Amino acid sequence: MLKSDPAMSPQLELRGITKEFPGCLANDQVSLRVMPGEIHALLGENGAGKSTLVKIIYGVLQADSGDVLWEGEVAEINSPNLARKLGIGMVFQHFSLFEALTVTENIVLGMENPPRPRDLEEKVREISENYGLPLDPRRHVHTLSVGERQRIEIVRCLLQNPRLLIMDEPTSVLTPQEVERLFETLRRLSQEGCSILYISHKLEEIRALCESATILRGGQVVETCDPKVESAKSMAQMMIGEELQTPEHTPTQSHGDVRLVVRDLSLAAADEFGIDLKNISFSVRSGEIYGIAGVAGNGQGELMAALSGEASADQADAVTIMGSAVGLTGPRRRRAWGAAFVPEERNGHGAVADLSLAENAYLSGYERIAMTRHGFIQMGARDAYARRVIERFDVRTRGIEAEAGSLSGGNLQKFIVGREIMQRPSVLVVAQPTWGVDAGAAAAIHQALIDLAKEGAAVIVVSQDLDEILSICDRFAVMSEGRLSDSLEPHAVSVEEIGLLMGGIHGTASVAGGDTGETDHAA
Repeated sequence: MLKSDPAMSPQLELRGITKEFPGCLANDQVSLRVMPGEIHALLGENGAGKSTLVKIIYGVLQADSGDVLWEGEVAEINSPNLARKLGIGMVFQHFSLFEALTVTENIVLGMENPPRPRDLEEKVREISENYGLPLDPRRHVHTLSVGERQRIEIVRCLLQNPRLLIMDEPTSVLTPQEVERLFETLRRLSQEGCSILYISHKLEEIRALCESATILRGGQVVETCDPKVESAKSMAQMMIGEELQTPEHTPTQSHGDVRLVVRDLSLAAADEFGIDLKNISFSVRSGEIYGIAGVAGNGQGELMAALSGEASADQADAVTIMGSAVGLTGPRRRRAWGAAFVPEERNGHGAVADLSLAENAYLSGYERIAMTRHGFIQMGARDAYARRVIERFDVRTRGIEAEAGSLSGGNLQKFIVGREIMQRPSVLVVAQPTWGVDAGAAAAIHQALIDLAKEGAAVIVVSQDLDEILSICDRFAVMSEGRLSDSLEPHAVSVEEIGLLMGGIHGTASVAGGDTGETDHAA
């Protein structure tokens, strides 16, 4: 491999990179080297400066001081277009896509001399199939799930034949089998000389894939290490600067009354590219955490809409909350019965980017937290609640007046999850609760979900992260092609078997219709 030659110049070198925003020193004298063919991890907790640093490398932002060296020469990378010309590709955690355009139309925007649309469509199909990331080139982005949108970013980069590939949380939408296939691809690219700068909060992935790691904390490099000789816990502690607290959860068969029942829920997709829900049935009791696993685009978005009231079922009793049939009611009515919801997409759906954190706190909690009186917003109550959420969930921000869009992805996620948990709902439905958050924040969110269940809430976790499902759920089911498997117990099934179910290969766990209702407790 090229990186074994000690005389070889780094593919990428950063020297003293500093970037400051109003009230925030994002990068403070950051230096690192990535050799040709090296798979190099960039680690740090939310707000540590990772996203700012890679945006500087990719030309989205300009450093205040310091140098970026490309193949041994100082490079002025002042735009993503120039970065792509140099051979730098990037898969963003937050997608740079136009929702009104198709997959192919979005990809062609980053190409100076694109082939004919038909030829490009065939190339997209070929790349996506080879890498196990199925995409229909003619689908409009607004019809795609979050996971499917991430696939576009990965395929778009691979079409460039990059010499440096920056990947930000690329495996959050893949089955275990697909993760391994992606890793095989990345290792092959590495052997061919392509450098990879890999950002992930899944530290076991880092240990399995990466050969070196640079760890940021508070905008500074605090450690470099070999992930293969470190443990996930030791790297997490380097990131957060203190001992990692592991969530405490002991699954039990003893739970309280039924809080949520979904009975024979069938729902046609809202558009031709969506997934129809087919005879979904399950129930969740007080004190229970119930997981729904699956690869993005298999009906989780449609199920979330049906549970939250954004989409109505055909019958009122298709969804029952706290004994009340709510299948035909909207989100406000369901919240009045004690439900709370965290959607999959935090930007635009879970929060309004241009509104302050105080205003966003008001949006879903104004009734349960008594922030309105005689039709007027109680500013003091609103602001106090927003401050409690920020403090309780360690949201790194300059204050309650900060716009939601100014937060890092992980910090915004902590705020949205905290906003719903602190309403003390009887039923909480949360999609991707720790997507894009660091190990310390993920542990805190998991513990908050566990504590909420201990207080008597029924918690439903929709997640593509199998480690998350297996670590905090009492029971779970797998969603594939709009159907739900029978309930499974985490200790009674292997990761490989779950991966097959997620991929649509159905074995002993039936997908005929899921649970049978209130009486079902195990597979």
